[in-house]
Amino acid sequence: MVKPSKSEVHPLVADFIDFLNASPTAFHAVDEAKRRLKHSGYEQLFEREDWNLKEGGKYFFTRNYSTIIAFAIGQKYTAGNGFHIVGAHTDSPCLKLKPSSKVSKGGFLEVGVQTYGGGLWHTWFDRDLSVAGRVIVKKNIQGVPSYSHELVRIQEPILRVPTLAIHLDRGSNDGFKVNTQSHLLPVLATAIKAEVNRKGDPNEKGTTATNGDQKSEKDQKSAEGEESDNKKHHLLLLELLASKLGCEAEEICDFELQLCDTQPSVVAGVENEFIFSGRLDNLCMSFCSLKALLDGTASEESLQDETGVRMVALFDHEEVGSNSAQGAGSPVMLDAFSRITSSLSAHGSKVSLEKVIQRSFLVSADMAHCLHPNYMDKHEDNHQPRMHNGLVIKNNANQRYATNAVTSFIFREIGKKHKIPVQDFVVRNDMGCGSTIGPILASGVGIRTVDVGAPQLSMHSIREMCGVDDVIYSYEHLKAYFEEFTNLDSQIKVDF
Repeated sequence: MVKPSKSEVHPLVADFIDFLNASPTAFHAVDEAKRRLKHSGYEQLFEREDWNLKEGGKYFFTRNYSTIIAFAIGQKYTAGNGFHIVGAHTDSPCLKLKPSSKVSKGGFLEVGVQTYGGGLWHTWFDRDLSVAGRVIVKKNIQGVPSYSHELVRIQEPILRVPTLAIHLDRGSNDGFKVNTQSHLLPVLATAIKAEVNRKGDPNEKGTTATNGDQKSEKDQKSAEGEESDNKKHHLLLLELLASKLGCEAEEICDFELQLCDTQPSVVAGVENEFIFSGRLDNLCMSFCSLKALLDGTASEESLQDETGVRMVALFDHEEVGSNSAQGAGSPVMLDAFSRITSSLSAHGSKVSLEKVIQRSFLVSADMAHCLHPNYMDKHEDNHQPRMHNGLVIKNNANQRYATNAVTSFIFREIGKKHKIPVQDFVVRNDMGCGSTIGPILASGVGIRTVDVGAPQLSMHSIREMCGVDDVIYSYEHLKAYFEEFTNLDSQIKVDF
């Protein structure tokens, strides 16, 4: 790998920064992945329709617009051959708006939020925040109502969760304890400013029109109690969303919004060796796997000798257990196996899905814990992943990770052939261990799995960091995996 000078940014890393800045939510990450796939000649499929696939074809589909699965079929593929997969996830810990988010206290308009995943919630205080997500918008087409799913993102900082002054909490430096119900409400506006600017909710006590103006017909209906979901959220917020979507506030039927940091992702450090960003867990692995698939299938010759199916699966809801219709615990992976295999079966002949699974392999790619220089005792001496040293193979005897000797050998051997460094991680015996989609898919599907990830610091903070070199190593290793696995797997014998 040729490293750029400290004044330069590697093109791959610059592309990754663009991906991060385009992906404040899982919905936006899928949208950006979809854009890149289409640009690279991948054809979109729809789960509600029939699939007519062909050898050498490149395809993708989305589920809930928060999970996306892309795959390229080898030109020498025959029904019953295996799938070579990299799995990652699109979601990150965050604060999501509640179904009724309108809160008014002490002369402030606040937004009710709920915690999603295991975030470091103290890092969300005193940040310049905004909202992003998806909105269901009602439209009338020639008098017939229709409802569309629209992505929205407010770029401007409109929210903030302020900390309490140290003068009012002298013990705060001895331990910053956050009550996630009462302390994490972000401030949207003061009630008086909202009222003066005629954007307060007319249902709220004390909110009136100014300068003797009459309330609009729309406001009057709302004041009289006309049923509307808009009562659940501050009109100030709804009107801002509507202005971005090009619709009226009352045309917003529902939404899934989350708070997001407005500070952009950047390459940083005196040597330009770090990436400072939110959502590195796990958009880093999502980007590297997608980029590896796209570049590894870009040329006409790339799939010429491939006998399997190369696949990237980016799932939602990993941070909360994957138990959803679009999570790794859902049938989406098996659904994809079944439909692809059936579509390519000659003359409708039945192919054993069990055989397909046993010929398949999954790289579960989720960020890893880098050795922290200020907390060296949190890693055991023989397993200290460091930045700029490549992907980390995660091991756990209690199956919190799905790695075993065979799967780790395959992944390590591919790196060795291409002179790409690899590291190992085992959690200390006296500490708890996290988990990934690896054990979920290994146990639910029955697929051989290795758990890996690039090392990072500040995991689950609103602002994380990783090494530039590890992004490049991760991409190169996953690309080599797609290109090398078929040949290497044919040389390995286990159940014989």
